[in-house]
Amino acid sequence: MSSRKDHLITSSSEPLPVIIIGNGPSGICLSYLLSGYTPYVKPAAIHPHPLLQRKLTEAPGVSILDQDLDYLSEGLEGRCQSPVALLFDALLRPDTDFGGNVESVLTWRHQKERAISHVVLGRNLPGGAWHSIEGSMVTLSQGQWMGLPDLQVKDWMRKKRRGLRNSRATAGDIAHYYRDYVTKKGLSHNFVSGAVVTAVEWGTPEPSNSGAQDPSPLFQVSGFLTTKDQSQQPFSLCARNVVLATGTFDSPARLGIPGEALPFVHHELSALEVATQVGAVTPASDPVLIVGAGLSAADAVLYARHYNIPVIHAFRRPVDDPGLVFNQLPKMLYPEYHKVHQMMREQSILSPSPYEGYRSLPEHQLLLFKEDCQAVFQDLQGVEKVFGVSLVLVLIGSHPDLSFLPGAGADLATDPDQPLSAKRNPIDVDPFTYQTTRQEGLYAVGPLAGDNFVRFVQGGALAVASSLLKKENRKPP
Repeated sequence: MSSRKDHLITSSSEPLPVIIIGNGPSGICLSYLLSGYTPYVKPAAIHPHPLLQRKLTEAPGVSILDQDLDYLSEGLEGRCQSPVALLFDALLRPDTDFGGNVESVLTWRHQKERAISHVVLGRNLPGGAWHSIEGSMVTLSQGQWMGLPDLQVKDWMRKKRRGLRNSRATAGDIAHYYRDYVTKKGLSHNFVSGAVVTAVEWGTPEPSNSGAQDPSPLFQVSGFLTTKDQSQQPFSLCARNVVLATGTFDSPARLGIPGEALPFVHHELSALEVATQVGAVTPASDPVLIVGAGLSAADAVLYARHYNIPVIHAFRRPVDDPGLVFNQLPKMLYPEYHKVHQMMREQSILSPSPYEGYRSLPEHQLLLFKEDCQAVFQDLQGVEKVFGVSLVLVLIGSHPDLSFLPGAGADLATDPDQPLSAKRNPIDVDPFTYQTTRQEGLYAVGPLAGDNFVRFVQGGALAVASSLLKKENRKPP
């Protein structure tokens, strides 16, 4: 690690082939693929999907990275829009959506001659945002879905003598697993923790002497490293390709109403954890107001209920809106989220509560917060309601922070006139290379490209690795 850091501080002038910004699951998976770990189909494997099985037999002995990902992924269906994400998931977990547990059809070979030199820059330890989630929270996805190639979570947990609860792991386990993965797979020398990127710039490609344009511009990546003694050292690196893998947890979405900056209004679940631990909110306090109808809001409701803290739960949509995430989760796998949904449905503010200490306010809009800890709402009929609260958590999603890009990355979005959003307006990428459509050599993976679940971010890494290998092989010696 220190040698890579020293190399960063000295900021070499020789451009790196690849810089990856972000060290969460997408960045780790891409580092694995760029380190020469190469997926092949096991010689005797039979994939349960007949069309895919037929295609896999057409190029025996050829690595998946060297095959036509567009052709292989054609005709696959699943819980994701990205064809390559569905393909890689189908190869790693052949029938998981049908409750099966057919072994992966892939085998991994470490071919050092195929490795592409790269650096992974991350603010935290490897694992990214997983290190900032309350450690005891149970993950939304099944534990096995959080796994990265060639190290199953359940095998890792068994060695750690931890069990999966309802086949789900805690966030703390998963963060630990990602750190372990980087060490076990020998990737540590590519990772630089404590690195904050402040600017990424690129020029227009220079015409060469022959008059032909070199299509690949050079990227300048600058920022600072926080050292052990907490001092900040600037760095500046040059790269031929940059991969954006920063996720979207950087900047919580806001309501944009008066009083939102008051000290009792917060935008992350950790504020409730702290307030509970120091005794600022108790079962005898005024209710905690939780705003939002997604999984973060549900986590906050579950957390407050666990400590018997009274809750008012407000959200703008109707409870049976098909767009609500609860209406898309299988009940068997997510009993606690379905419990929250049931509470939201059965407990409006007007009826006597079947759930002590919980009130829901569906289809209510917040108008303002007052300094004396009051929240003012308006219902569908235009009636205003005022509630005294002890703490407010506004959990309505988050936006990626791409302030280090020119124009904060706005012109890279699918609709450049709207704010960048993982769910509604991701970065526009080619579906088979994940290169941005607006800039040669700039790639985006994970939530930035619209892939929001760990099991599906890995397909983006496969697409990028395949594209970069083809580029590097084309370079003149």
